[in-house]
Amino acid sequence: MDICYSSAMRVLVISDTHGDVNRALTAHSFSEPVDAIIHLGDGCADADLLCEALDVPVINVAGNCDMDAHAPRELVWECEGKRILLTHGDAYQVKSGLVRLRQRAEEIGVNAVLFGHTHQAVLEKHSGLLLVNPGTLANYGHHRSYAVMNLLPEGITVQHFDIA
Repeated sequence: MDICYSSAMRVLVISDTHGDVNRALTAHSFSEPVDAIIHLGDGCADADLLCEALDVPVINVAGNCDMDAHAPRELVWECEGKRILLTHGDAYQVKSGLVRLRQRAEEIGVNAVLFGHTHQAVLEKHSGLLLVNPGTLANYGHHRSYAVMNLLPEGITVQHFDIA
């Protein structure tokens, strides 16, 4: 995926929209300006709608609920000298812990992993590896959140935001 600009990038990171494209649009408007949107699955149709509605690149991977999606199940995105694994997370049983996901990250040599599936926001660092789950935007009565990631030459910063 060749969406990377020269000095720094501001990226909206969302997951598990499950048809709530309006909340995704709201997260985008709260986060502007962003250079790209990353959607981490369970809403590939929503990612397609965002791509049509917004003048910003959308990078997405398929989740376990994206049965007819043409998006990959995972991909490695390289930007600002960083390698970032994008995955929904179900293939690594993230609801039972992050050990398998960390093992995959070490195996392929990435700086960060962005994942979804649990519907819970996560921001952890293990031995220099950044693990980020933006949470969910779906209306399940759970806590709803998204993340904004800044890719800078000197590193990666991430901040979570709640959304009603």
